[in-house]
Amino acid sequence: MVKSLASPPHRILLFLQQSSVEWCSSLWLDSIREIDPALKRTIIVVSKFDNRLKEFNDRWEVDRYFGANGYLGENTQPFFVALPKDRNTVPNEEFRRQISQVDAEVLHYLHDSVKGGFNEEKYKSYIGFGCLRDYLESELQKKYKEATPTTLSLLERRYSEVTADLDRIETKIQATSNVAHLRRSAMLHAASICNHLGAVLDGAADPAPEQWGKTTDEEKSESGLGGWPGVTEDVKPPNATLRLYGGAAFERVVHEFRCATYSVECPAVSREKVANILLAHAGRGGNRGVAEAAAEIARAAARSWLAPLLDLACDRLSCVLGNLFDIAVERDRHHPSVGGKKSGEIDGYVAFHAALRHSYNCFIKDLAEQCKQVVRYHLDSVTSPYSQVCYEDFRGSFDSGVNSIHRFNQASAGSFCLELSDGGRPALRKEIMNDQENIPPEKDETTPGKVAEAREGLKDCQMTVPETPSPDQPCDGNYPIKKELGHCIEVGARKRQSRITGSNRNLDPLKGQDGGSLLFGSGDARSKSGSTYLEICSSAAQHFARIREILVERSVASTLNSGFLTPCREHLMVALGLDLFAVSDEKFMEMFVAPGAIDSLEKERLSVQKRQKILHSCLNEFKNIARSL
Repeated sequence: MVKSLASPPHRILLFLQQSSVEWCSSLWLDSIREIDPALKRTIIVVSKFDNRLKEFNDRWEVDRYFGANGYLGENTQPFFVALPKDRNTVPNEEFRRQISQVDAEVLHYLHDSVKGGFNEEKYKSYIGFGCLRDYLESELQKKYKEATPTTLSLLERRYSEVTADLDRIETKIQATSNVAHLRRSAMLHAASICNHLGAVLDGAADPAPEQWGKTTDEEKSESGLGGWPGVTEDVKPPNATLRLYGGAAFERVVHEFRCATYSVECPAVSREKVANILLAHAGRGGNRGVAEAAAEIARAAARSWLAPLLDLACDRLSCVLGNLFDIAVERDRHHPSVGGKKSGEIDGYVAFHAALRHSYNCFIKDLAEQCKQVVRYHLDSVTSPYSQVCYEDFRGSFDSGVNSIHRFNQASAGSFCLELSDGGRPALRKEIMNDQENIPPEKDETTPGKVAEAREGLKDCQMTVPETPSPDQPCDGNYPIKKELGHCIEVGARKRQSRITGSNRNLDPLKGQDGGSLLFGSGDARSKSGSTYLEICSSAAQHFARIREILVERSVASTLNSGFLTPCREHLMVALGLDLFAVSDEKFMEMFVAPGAIDSLEKERLSVQKRQKILHSCLNEFKNIARSL
């Protein structure tokens, strides 16, 4: 405890030791040297000096004792004092007279009783309580003068701080009775936050993305949503390792969704499922057959596999937008974007800031739910039995679709698809080459999985199939199918659309030679190359790819932008205003004044006023003392 109290360098240490203790055996002297090694701020006092006087006979003995035998160094001289031995209670004046008498008796003894006396020139100013008192007073006055500028500055600073606190409290008390002023300040703050959010969505580099941005892995980890459903491979969009926020992070998630969607293939379908669909159409007397079965399988696969991806994309984008609130607050703290807004005017109202954050989070959550409904509507539309997506001629339309996808990726993704992280320069050179319309894309530049599916579709779609065969019945692409009456009809890929749309040229249900159905075929038929099951699976994969293409490229990308970004730019302030400010004054003031807050503020004001008065008095007194020093 003593060491902790003596450690501050501005404190003077008074070291008191009895005269009967020798310097060589002083334990506390070592402790003092640990605190003040050079003894520059230590005053050493030897007490009960009168008990030691009888031991001195010659001058050299006295001088050697006064010099501390070299233990204290050349620049340190102890004081030697003695106090009256009378223990009775006496008045102050009498006690001072007795001290002076003891000091005189000590000096008289040194003059008369010691042979040769002592070195008065060197040691007389250190003998007696009066000399110690004079030295302490002069030392304190010197320290006081040295500390006066700093102390005066500190008092003035503390007085200014207390005055500012008092002004703040009085402003709060006045604000509680001025609802219009609070509404104006709160609206200006909310408008400033919305402006900063729009600026960040449009592209900004303030605050530093290195500190506030997030990589793709960090976004996934903080959102807690996990990977893309049904995608086994780790999807790494361009710039996945860069720390992005705002519009850049939004576009990266959209591109990641596109990559994840094109990584999903049409799942394998069992023969039982194919037979159930095929036989059901035959039982209803329908003539759509293989193509309708493939389309139904593709629609079911798209609904079950693409719907979770759409939901996750909306959730991921909502998390990206949710992170922008803190960034907007940080920007507003340094650069308010609304004129007339005073910096820090609304900072102390924690409940209002919490309500503003909650309202923003609810707005983003509602946007996510609305976007989920819209993209689900697009999915339902493109997978509807009435949609003509699956019935287009794959020979021409699917080839053009692949090329259009490539051009779309160039136009819509734009510079965002440039790999800006380390190791992305080859992709950058490829993107520059792709900006030229008339140069065909390279083989590896199209989104993975699309070209392969298109080419596979062109091969399988050219097979000629019977109208309602079984999953196990073979089929040759140009094999003539004989009916009971001997007619020979070639069913090719070019006539599929007219059959499916209900043309009069549709084939009748196939009959066997004995009048039975050829749905399960004969042993000779199974030996033919290919089968109806394989063709249905191949056609389903083509339909699935077509559905996916139209859904992703024509619907979802624009829906996500219009469903998230446009409302944040155009409708956020209105939504926050209706939620926070379109309420009664009593409801509005709940965000600023808690029950009993007025009484608490009044008590705090009285306390601060008292403190201000004390500091003001100390400041004036210290100024007067400083003038007299």
